[in-house]
Amino acid sequence: MGKDVYDASPAARAVFDAADDALAPTLGTRISTLCFEGPEDELRRTEIQQPAILTTSVALLRALEEAVGPLGAAFVGGHSLGEYSALVAAGALDFEDAVRTVNLRGRLMQEAVADGKGAMAAVMGLAPESVAEACAAAAEASGFVVTPANYNSPQQTVIAGETAGVEAACEKAKELGAKKTVGLPVSAPFHCALMEPAAQKLAPELGRLVFQEANPPVVTNVEASPNADASRIPGLLEEQVTAPVRFSDMIATMKTEGVDAFLEVGPGRVLSGLIARIERRARRANFSSLAELNEVREFLQGTAS
Repeated sequence: MGKDVYDASPAARAVFDAADDALAPTLGTRISTLCFEGPEDELRRTEIQQPAILTTSVALLRALEEAVGPLGAAFVGGHSLGEYSALVAAGALDFEDAVRTVNLRGRLMQEAVADGKGAMAAVMGLAPESVAEACAAAAEASGFVVTPANYNSPQQTVIAGETAGVEAACEKAKELGAKKTVGLPVSAPFHCALMEPAAQKLAPELGRLVFQEANPPVVTNVEASPNADASRIPGLLEEQVTAPVRFSDMIATMKTEGVDAFLEVGPGRVLSGLIARIERRARRANFSSLAELNEVREFLQGTAS
């Protein structure tokens, strides 16, 4: 993950080197080595996965800027962890502070719920309002925590909570017409009330960070609206730990603001796939490896014309 840009781009290499230096006291190993060589089971640990994805995303961004110049985005945004990448891209948060914070964030989220107590599931083919209804009914009937966690698209909502509550909500969702429900292989139930201990422990660390005005504004997970105010960022990041990610609303907000083209920068292309389901006419491109550079260059030229 990220090895091609590390080898080819001085700017990307500087990002990986900075992450190695920032995390060495905590990890006792190089995050770049884990990204490039694994092992995969180590990379899947939340406290490793979060800084690894952030580092690779920012390295790809710097490599792209090195190749094509400033991107000229009107807004930036990310999905959960990706909001930290967006803040770095907007100049609102130093990369080294971001990578240390997401390492801590991952560890705190992992520790918040005992193994086996929590779960997440994707509900397909049911309107978000009906998914929320299913969660509320299951929570009331069972007494277990379960709520929407990620509003990914009009036809896909991820739910999170205690395992029995998630199972009950999935059954209720099927009764309401969901096409299917799929349990997710996650290490903890993110973006629900069970993450409150993590949010409380993360808050003081966020309060110690220095944030700058975001330029361009960041469309936030919590409010699905643009924010440039540095003073509001710590509170929004704290609330994000327990609040649902309103990704579908974020894309709708940007469309309302006149955005018709979206560039996903980072490993994978999950968000582009979601955008295709939210705004079918929106132009989309990915930059997840150097092999996509020419395609992305053409895409950016098209957005400027």
